Amino acid sequence: MTDELMKSPATARPIRTKLRRAFFAGAVLSLFFGLSALMAFTLSPGGLGPLDLFILACFMVTLPWTIIGFLNAVIGLLIMRFAKDPVSAVCPIDPGSTSQPIPSSTAILSCIRDEDVDRLETNLSALLAELQQGGAVRKFALYVLSDSSSDEIALAEEEMVARLQAIWGNRLRIAYRRRQVNTGFKAGNIADFCDRWGAQHDYALVLDADSVMSAQTVLDMVRKMDANPRLGILQSLAVGLPTASAFARIFQFGMRLGMRSYTIGSAWWQGDCGPYWGHNAILRLAPFTTHCRLPELPGTGPLSGPILSHDQVEAVLMRRAGFECRVLPVEDGSYEENPPHLLEFIRRDLRWCQGNLQYRRLLTLPGLLPISRVQLALAMLMFLSSPAWLGFMIGAATLGYVTTGYAPFRADSGVILFFTVMTMVFAPKIATVADIVSRRRSRQSYGGAFRVVAGSATEILYSAMLAPIMSVAHSLFMGGLIFGRKIGWGAQARGVARLPLRLAASKLWPQTLFGATAAAWMSTQPLGLIWPIIPLAVGPLFAIPFAVATSTSIIGWAAYRTTLWRLPEEICPPSTLLALRLPILTAIGFSTPNPPSEGDPELTPVPVEV
Repeated sequence: MTDELMKSPATARPIRTKLRRAFFAGAVLSLFFGLSALMAFTLSPGGLGPLDLFILACFMVTLPWTIIGFLNAVIGLLIMRFAKDPVSAVCPIDPGSTSQPIPSSTAILSCIRDEDVDRLETNLSALLAELQQGGAVRKFALYVLSDSSSDEIALAEEEMVARLQAIWGNRLRIAYRRRQVNTGFKAGNIADFCDRWGAQHDYALVLDADSVMSAQTVLDMVRKMDANPRLGILQSLAVGLPTASAFARIFQFGMRLGMRSYTIGSAWWQGDCGPYWGHNAILRLAPFTTHCRLPELPGTGPLSGPILSHDQVEAVLMRRAGFECRVLPVEDGSYEENPPHLLEFIRRDLRWCQGNLQYRRLLTLPGLLPISRVQLALAMLMFLSSPAWLGFMIGAATLGYVTTGYAPFRADSGVILFFTVMTMVFAPKIATVADIVSRRRSRQSYGGAFRVVAGSATEILYSAMLAPIMSVAHSLFMGGLIFGRKIGWGAQARGVARLPLRLAASKLWPQTLFGATAAAWMSTQPLGLIWPIIPLAVGPLFAIPFAVATSTSIIGWAAYRTTLWRLPEEICPPSTLLALRLPILTAIGFSTPNPPSEGDPELTPVPVEV
């Protein structure tokens, strides 16, 4: 451990934040014990035997994230409906002045590994062109930080940087660096930048290869950092880019609906201990370099070595050093690509799973704030709830099979419990849908109330089918960790292409087996008893054809033509996205501006002082 990890905690938060956290903790505990008692009562026929206690224990492990999501949604909905300015209500920081020149220097960090160079160049060019139009490009520097393993891709990266330098080199610094060994993965990539160039800049804007941000959003974040010297990390709310991938379209529609109420609600009680998601965020470099260097976990095995899920650890270390971490719950101007198919989605989740489970070694770090320890524990519990959920389902099915002579569950309390938990699970989406439908402009931005409600209903069914597929994947992976299985940090699939059937079958046969077993059990049960959980068997049973079908562009375009799951950016795209020449926006018929080129007269600096 480094000396920085031994520093004392930050100073006390304002009384208001402490009261909010106390209220939230009380509400979480009350619901936790209340629902646990209701489950125990439901299992009470015949007394609580070992199998009943196992089911109860599994249920209790799954509760914290369900309860937190529900409370975040309720709080978020109340703030959205009744606060004059919901963003300021949960992120009360000085917005900075737009009339004063920007005094600071910001490094734009493009962190890449074996990526599509053409798409990366388009994204970076679009951001630089917008910054130039705003007259602020000279206050930035671009660093392309490559961890690419392919020499061919690295050569293409160098050529891309040379083209960018030919266009922009007289306006801002553009540097390229490739590491031959990606020590520490992405966190190590950024740490290397901090050691080489960090002292030359005030802030770092961290971007992944798929990150897209408008200049207005970037400048707004820079001004907030300038105006709030104790603000260490400011995280923007990244939303999904328009895509022809059927899998990503439905997924990000649901994420878009759920994140508004959830993020506003969580920001209300997290306050200055907000999240950092590793990209589309701005860092204050001096304290980040000094206090946020990650330890390498000692020992052997998949949970030792470099920390994969670096972002949340860097956030809690920044808070321990006395600097704030906040999220801006604004949906405009910050975008990312979501995985285009199920297998990539699972692979990304398993990397997060391994990384989050490494937090067990960090819970006892000296000087962490109590809320930071809770956040690390919850990040672990997010994935531990998957095997707990499977254990609950298998245990309940087994109890029903072995119990004779009486009903193993109380029907009255069981129905109440089921619908209560399901309402809590989908509360973030329900809350945001309610807010959208109640506002005329919001309704129109999604294509009308009918499309919002219909898209939400079908997306909830999609989520119900996807959840058990992911739970099986998480559970098998965590079981493999015991035997040394691990996942690295490789290149991510981003393009829309049909998955080979054989590949999908080789990866998803465990889900299919689980679904077939669940379907066989359900066939022996009365339909009136099992109808609500049918999607939990259907999803895994058809995981292979589901993965293949939703990976194709044909299904994606068909999904677009139904007008369901459309995002506001597909109805009225901002200029930031038009500059990217996204295939789906081009096919719809939206015109795209010509990209900047060397000698373009539009690149003449505008007379705006910065």
